[in-house]
Amino acid sequence: MSDAPRGGRFDAIVERLHALHPRMIDLSLERLERLLATLGNPERRLPPVIHVAGTNGKGSTCAFLRAMAEAAGLRVHVYTSPHLVRFNERIRIAGALVSDADLADALEQIEQVNAGASITVFEVITAAALLLFARAPAELCVLEVGLGGRLDATNVIPPAAAGAITSISIDHQDWLGDTLAQIAAEKAGIIKPGMWVATGAQPAEALAVIQATADRVAATLLARGRDWTAEATAEGMRYADGSGVLDLPRPALPGPHQIDNAGIALTAMRASGLLIPPTAQARGLASAEWPARMQRLHGRLAAMLPAGWEMWLDGGHNAGAGEILGQHLASWRDRPLHVLAGMKRSKDAGGFIRPLLAHATTLWAVAEPGQHLAQPVEDIVAASGGVARIGPTVTDALRAIPKFGEPARVLICGSLYLAGEVLKADAS
Repeated sequence: MSDAPRGGRFDAIVERLHALHPRMIDLSLERLERLLATLGNPERRLPPVIHVAGTNGKGSTCAFLRAMAEAAGLRVHVYTSPHLVRFNERIRIAGALVSDADLADALEQIEQVNAGASITVFEVITAAALLLFARAPAELCVLEVGLGGRLDATNVIPPAAAGAITSISIDHQDWLGDTLAQIAAEKAGIIKPGMWVATGAQPAEALAVIQATADRVAATLLARGRDWTAEATAEGMRYADGSGVLDLPRPALPGPHQIDNAGIALTAMRASGLLIPPTAQARGLASAEWPARMQRLHGRLAAMLPAGWEMWLDGGHNAGAGEILGQHLASWRDRPLHVLAGMKRSKDAGGFIRPLLAHATTLWAVAEPGQHLAQPVEDIVAASGGVARIGPTVTDALRAIPKFGEPARVLICGSLYLAGEVLKADAS
């Protein structure tokens, strides 16, 4: 996962932009606010915005929001991060991924207007998305927070039509704090006066901070279990809020945690004021797509497995994601499971892997040659308590997995950077 699409214009622009600020991550709003002012404040000319923050589930929630709105015939802008294979995945304009030419033009305009002032690459990318969104008609704009919320570049927008805060867990401690309360305070920074904000299942410590933030700015928090409910049923899921009960199909994205993300998306959409018919809500939930979130693979890598085997890919990469993934794996006891785990250097490999150990027939530590900031496989083995075997790559591990007996499953997980490399390899 490189920082930009390949090509001379992109490479040259990004190289110049990298030189403008010494730190890749430097949470602040002042630099971007200055730049947007010189661009005529495009962030003030957006369609209604749903702003999505959280630790785990942000991308899935954005996917549900987009799918429901598009099922109703609405045009939707979407900004997410990071990308998996192509940089263009981050910016979707009225339903279509941004073209290389339009993105390059926007970046070059921003670079010229910025005139060499200090600014991070993510801030420039965010400015490009806002500029492109302001130019194209649409009925909804879905913005995913990059990191945190309070000082994230996306938080330059005026109060959104609605907000969503997904599951919060320990992650990015270097920038957000070491406790759930500190991290929740940063995530809750997207809450602005008068907003309606949906949140799902949260640790009590995190929910208390989110509620206190909403109360302080006179915003309305819609919390799961109090203001709305969502439960799995034999036929799908049942959602209920103050307006009534909806029986809906099972969310297209697999895993019990997707009931929570789907409920958050439904609550935020209904709070936004956009009129999405229940039939469109149902079609959207049943058709949403989001790569590397318990995604079944069928390409070149999957073909390395014997007939009847399954290969799955998930980009979860922190302790909270490991807990969620472990809950899903509990339903996979019908056949053996071989887990291939590769992680980013800064991540808590032990915290992610521990919930998976009870479900894994074998565990393999992997790192792909092109994987950004890959954690050494020896460190992953140590984090597993010596349980994991060294791949050392995905293809090496796939060849080494014992293949006798009944059909099994393979799960590749631990990093979105690894997921991007796996998707490229599976498609080649």
